[in-house]
Amino acid sequence: MMEYGNAHRLAQDIRQSEEYQTYHGMKDQIMADETTAALIREYKKLQVKLQMGAVSGHQPDETDMQRFQGITSLLFTNPEVSRFMLAEMRLQQALADIFKIINDAAGVDFGFPGE
Repeated sequence: MMEYGNAHRLAQDIRQSEEYQTYHGMKDQIMADETTAALIREYKKLQVKLQMGAVSGHQPDETDMQRFQGITSLLFTNPEVSRFMLAEMRLQQALADIFKIINDAAGVDFGFPGE
């Protein structure tokens, strides 16, 4: 039977990581501004839509691309928001790395693009 103690220790290590601390230290302040929060939600929605289209081989919708580029410019022009978005990307990358290590240990092929 699998022991979950190590998983709980990993969760604690993640919460204590610099990536996690930086991201969560900024999140409430950044997301408190309704306009910024709405732009971030729209950015993420468009990002996923465009990525899913690319994975499935579809050409991106020009309107979506232009909107995504415009929102990206707005978000990354603000230094605080830019730092937050980069902190989020670093946390996502760390979590992806951890998932890959666990996935490789389990010997499961989920068929992720680029693997």
